[in-house]
This record gives sequence, C-alpha cells and structure tokens, in this order.
Amino acid sequence: MDIVQVARERRTVKAYDSARRIPAGIVERLRELLRLAPSSVNSQPWHFVMASTPEGKERIAKAADAGYQYNAPKIRDASHVVVLASRVEPDASHLQAVLAQEERDGRFINDAARTSQDGSRKSYTNLHRFERKDVAHWHEKQTYLALGTLLLGAAALEVGATPMEGFDAAVLDRELGLREKGYTATVIVSFGYGGNDDFNAKLPKSRLAEDVLFTDI
Repeated sequence: MDIVQVARERRTVKAYDSARRIPAGIVERLRELLRLAPSSVNSQPWHFVMASTPEGKERIAKAADAGYQYNAPKIRDASHVVVLASRVEPDASHLQAVLAQEERDGRFINDAARTSQDGSRKSYTNLHRFERKDVAHWHEKQTYLALGTLLLGAAALEVGATPMEGFDAAVLDRELGLREKGYTATVIVSFGYGGNDDFNAKLPKSRLAEDVLFTDI
C-alpha cells in the first residue's frame, strides 16, 4: 500500500449511499485505529461513542438539526457514526487507569520507570491545568490526533468518511450524557460509502503547492 497515494485519493464524503453498510470486520479495524491513536504523554483524554443503528444515528443527528441541518443527512445516511469526545478536566482515576494499563502492557522495566512516566504525565497535565490554563484545549488537540489517524486509516481501508464540527455540542452532550462522565463532544465522523450524489468524489483534490507550505533550512 502506498500511503501517499491513499492520501491523494482520500475525499470527504458529502452524500452517502444509505443502503451500503461497512462490513463488521472493517468496523472493528476502525475502532482499533481509534484505540491505538497517539496522544501527548499517552494521556488518551478521550471517549468514543459509535452509532450503527438508525436509532443511534438519530440521537446524534439531533445535534445537527439544531442549526446545522446540512450535516444531518451525512449522519442519518452513513453506515456508522462516531462521536469523538474530549475530557474537560484532568481526572486522577483516569490517569491511574492509563498508568495501570501501561504496567499490564509491560511498558516499565522497573519501579523507577513507572514512577518517571507517572510524574511526566502529571507534570504536563498540571502545566496545562494550572500554568497555561488551557487543559480542555490541550485535550481537544489530542483528540484531533485521533481524528487524523482515523481519517487516513479509513481511506486506507477504502471507507468514506466525513469529519464534522458543525453541530450543537450542548445538545449532543445532553443526549449522550457526556458531561456527567467528564467529557464534551469535539467532532463527529460519519463512515460509509458515497452515493451517486456525492459531488465531491468527482472533483479534483486541491492543496497548496509544496514550495508554499515548506521551508527547508
């Protein structure tokens, strides 16, 4: 697989074929891509809500109906939809769970390595929480790393995707009970296969030229 060619051919789907479903095995791989996404100091400050049924997609579409109606069909007609939510505040139990998982996965050669990793993660978290006072934004940036991983991975799996910021986060947070769990919706991604009226599939990809985007030093 040529990953650069995958990036060249990837398009954001603008209209889905509602009759086509993503095979279960591919869905599992998309979920694993999200689980394996990178984050600063392995903080993983996210939660993913996936809808695969009409009822589940309808719950998510409520957030588009509230002023972002142009996105509603992309949610209702897609095969699957995932909400990427970000942690609003640091949570000691979450940080401990990450540390415990790292230990189970064999990340630490000794107790000193475990203590060092724990201290490093807490140090960066406290930097953004108390000094820069942008911890929620920092967490969102990690979630966008997961988004990038997901979009390129979906293209490699020949699955169409549509990232959406056009939705009412307050509506979606209430519908999914995210705030009670310490999260807020950051971005929605629909998955599936483009329909005949997906105009974007027929358009050439457009990006700024390399000499505009890069400076070599």
